[in-house]
Amino acid sequence: MATTTRARPAALNLTPAAEQRIADLMAAAPEGVVGVKLSTPRRGCSGLAYSVDYVTAADPMDEKIATPGGDLYVDAGSILYLIGSRMDWVEDDFAAGFVFQNPNAKGACGCGESFTV
Repeated sequence: MATTTRARPAALNLTPAAEQRIADLMAAAPEGVVGVKLSTPRRGCSGLAYSVDYVTAADPMDEKIATPGGDLYVDAGSILYLIGSRMDWVEDDFAAGFVFQNPNAKGACGCGESFTV
């Protein structure tokens, strides 16, 4: 009897707008950039913040999510805080940025810049 391995679902779900923003970032990326990396460094009022930066080398410990416009890497140390989250790109008249719906967040600061788990 043959066993089949089911594909593992992505740790993070991206909206089409977030995928397009990653494609735009990669199209304008400096030479040597291999993708965009999401991490949750300790900072802000609540303890953790979302950070998106270019990455020039893939870390084998990071979670790689392939998108049509380029790869998104999720920091290995941040993955447990982000499982099941939704990443979106939102623009309005006053601001533009990635927005996260994170089921693991137990609270957030008033300005929305940081969260706690």
